Amino acid sequence: MRQSDCYFGAFFNALPGRSGETQGSEALMTYKETFWMACDTIEHNRAEYGPFNSRLEAELEARKLGFPYLLRYEHEVADNDEIQDVRVVFIELPDAGEVEKPSPVRLYTRCATCGEAASHDKSWQAEVWADIHEFEHCRHLVRLFEQTRSDGLKEVVGWRQG
Repeated sequence: MRQSDCYFGAFFNALPGRSGETQGSEALMTYKETFWMACDTIEHNRAEYGPFNSRLEAELEARKLGFPYLLRYEHEVADNDEIQDVRVVFIELPDAGEVEKPSPVRLYTRCATCGEAASHDKSWQAEVWADIHEFEHCRHLVRLFEQTRSDGLKEVVGWRQG
């Protein structure tokens, strides 16, 4: 079954009086595949991330990564699954310069004395782990780190003094 964006351009080109590719007396049927990518620049040596089935998916990921452009690839595919034509369209995202700083993805605690470590989804989990570890091990010091996609892993200085 063909996709909903199927078209019969090759069929109409094969009608009398039109030029078109034919195999014997049968016309080649083609359909269009479209997929989306997030990209950082329109230059030839660009970073692309994807593919995505919809523009919305690609746009959400591009905004997370701070990429200002989307790429729409359109492939014309023949019945024998050969790509006949490729079209690439660049789309600049509105307000791409105003990228929000993402919230911490993960929190990590690590004891500076013995090296024991754990990862946490919520800040209260990190606090409980640190309390238990420092209670069980006299004179140990637990440090907290947060990791984001944009900033990487950074220590939260003075998190136990508040």
